[in-house]
Amino acid sequence: MDNIEQLQVVVNEVQSARQQLANLRAQVLELETTIEAVKTQPKELALHQQMGGVMVEVSDRPTLLKELEETLGALKQHLERFTEREEELLATYNQLKQMLAETEDA
Repeated sequence: MDNIEQLQVVVNEVQSARQQLANLRAQVLELETTIEAVKTQPKELALHQQMGGVMVEVSDRPTLLKELEETLGALKQHLERFTEREEELLATYNQLKQMLAETEDA
């Protein structure tokens, strides 16, 4: 595979990584909002959770919060790994771009 083909592959991977990062960031934001809503929901008001196609009343708020926070932690770790992967891809992209520029100058 020549440098131009490698560059195109890396560009596609960067685009894919950025889309996945955007999706993960949206999920993290949504989960943070959900956790805040659960924490601020008055105790006397019912709290419901969707399970499949059904809304079920939550009887154990502390367990729900723990599960939500664990999920948030896992998503943040995944986001961190994807961010690192994007940085690696960008470094590879810049190296290939530099190699192509040097090849053209020669």
